[in-house]
Amino acid sequence: MPALESTLYDASRLFLMPVMVLILLALVFAIVSLGRFAFEGAARAAGRAGRPLAAYRARTGCANDDLELLIMRRLEWLRIVARSAPMLGLVATMIPMGPALLALGSNDGAAVAKNLVVAFSSVILALVAASISFFVYTIRRRWLLEELRAIEIEGAV
Repeated sequence: MPALESTLYDASRLFLMPVMVLILLALVFAIVSLGRFAFEGAARAAGRAGRPLAAYRARTGCANDDLELLIMRRLEWLRIVARSAPMLGLVATMIPMGPALLALGSNDGAAVAKNLVVAFSSVILALVAASISFFVYTIRRRWLLEELRAIEIEGAV
């Protein structure tokens, strides 16, 4: 393998562990977010839903534009995870494919299988994290925008 190709190969291998750690962190974040979402959904179903935007406005006296920024800030990490986890999954899939292809050329079936397990496990976990985050993001965004709309109507009356 020429020097440049070898350097690129070695550099890409350096990213496998950090990417896998980020995927696991995204999955943990998604599961924790889903748990919080479930508790909030249960409280809403029981009629005990809090009004975080109204409480923030009462504390700070902020304008509606500031509440929109608060909504964006509260949903920011869900959106980041929902959008970046699939990309991390693709990276974690592609990095082990190089060694798998090299092992395939050497008729080393065990190494091929080992690298493919890493590749596909990573992408599956990343897609699960992204799906959960997107689901929670979408519904929580609607809830917060409904509350913002209610605040705007109350202020107009």
